[in-house]
Amino acid sequence: MRRWVSSVVAVVAALGVVGAVGGGHVQGVQVPEVKLPKVALPSGVELPSLGDTSPTPAAGPVGGQLEQLALTSAAPASAYTRDAFGQRWADVDRNGCDTRNDVLRRDLTQVQIKPGTQGCKVLSGQLVDPYSGATIPFSSQDSQAVHIDHTVSLADAWASGAWAWDESQRTAFANDPANLLAVDGPANTSKSDATAADWLPDTVAGRCELVEHQVVVKAKWGLSVTERERAAMRRVLASCPSG
Repeated sequence: MRRWVSSVVAVVAALGVVGAVGGGHVQGVQVPEVKLPKVALPSGVELPSLGDTSPTPAAGPVGGQLEQLALTSAAPASAYTRDAFGQRWADVDRNGCDTRNDVLRRDLTQVQIKPGTQGCKVLSGQLVDPYSGATIPFSSQDSQAVHIDHTVSLADAWASGAWAWDESQRTAFANDPANLLAVDGPANTSKSDATAADWLPDTVAGRCELVEHQVVVKAKWGLSVTERERAAMRRVLASCPSG
């Protein structure tokens, strides 16, 4: 009998029950009350709730930036319009070239420049699409093959804080090279104004590229995220080498 009771105690202890197993009957057998020792956790260590299903904060520098982003709270004072972000592809850095061609020259290889444009206008080149990894030929005669993507879309920027900026700040944001990537045209059309909560590239590398850009840009410009967006970004960053 003692051997059987010892077995019951061992099973209870293995299940991590802390406290006391009350006396009672098990299939007609009287089980004496057994006191189990409480286990002291190291200082500062807490056991998570079994019901806690919140995504684990992502590690790494970008993950740290993500956790510092404010939560979107206030609704925009007015509806988004593209014109609120100023001239399309302005020459904000005053280098004589518009931002679109600056990004094409940066992101393409085998670049051919139109003569007489002071080294600005890109006629052709090759793009390794950061979202899919595919190589895409670019020609100025087929501008739909390669788009310049605002990784944080202008509509999302508006909803997450840019509605409160003046036009000069919004124009600077719309032309910030840190927020711009040359990408596959159809993929950019599919993404449209979506955040990471609603659209991501098909490849792991593409998802990491996009989300890391979005986090860094939002941190730089003081933009906020929704709870769904932050959760989606955490999941992506957890799969990225740099986190």
